[in-house]
Amino acid sequence: KQKTNKSGLIYSGLYNSRNDVNNLNEFNTGEKITKELNTEYGSIQKLHARNTDLIAFCEDKVLRILANKDALFNADGNVNLVSTNNVLGQAVPYGGEYGISKDPESFATNGSRIYFSDKSRNAILRLSNDGLTIISSKGMKSYFRDKINSQELKIVGAYDQFADQYIISFDHATAAEAESVSFKEDVDGWVSRLTYVIKPALSINGKFYSFNNGDLYEHYHPSVPRNTFHGDTFKSSGVQLIFNQ
Repeated sequence: KQKTNKSGLIYSGLYNSRNDVNNLNEFNTGEKITKELNTEYGSIQKLHARNTDLIAFCEDKVLRILANKDALFNADGNVNLVSTNNVLGQAVPYGGEYGISKDPESFATNGSRIYFSDKSRNAILRLSNDGLTIISSKGMKSYFRDKINSQELKIVGAYDQFADQYIISFDHATAAEAESVSFKEDVDGWVSRLTYVIKPALSINGKFYSFNNGDLYEHYHPSVPRNTFHGDTFKSSGVQLIFNQ
């Protein structure tokens, strides 16, 4: 009989190349090798190692799982970290009732900042050292509310190190509804609406690459004409200036 555990973790034995120890295929049930999260947070969609901790992105919550340490809560609510023999210690949730829904493809990271979407709450979020921030509310709240609410939408995110911006694409079944927008930290807002849609994408050594129909494309290449993406040429770029009355 098979059981699917969507809100728990299990880990194997140790691997140490210096001592020729490889116990990755050992799962000793006599030891504590599991870590269960609250099922109310939904299934685990994405795991990300940051510093010495493990970040778990569930459907309805984001948690920081302490590695090789536990949290000791004082009476005033402050937390002290203590060492422990457990591989995975206490799971400390971040403030805010937000998760990654079922769109782990929206995840992107740059340094200590992590970007992702929460379709269930019509929000785009940033996780940094100061906690969760709703960046979709920075002048674009109604846009994302109308955009993300579509169930036919596939959300893909990537960080463009060349232009230093987070790009989130909405791949819609209707081509006219498909587009991308970009967020820049130095502006602290959304700066561009892009015609093309990225599938998987990543940054390597300061260059930005994306995939489309099994082919790899390098963006910002000097030999490629402007406004040409994935082999297709789009109409000229434009700048729209917005003023109040």
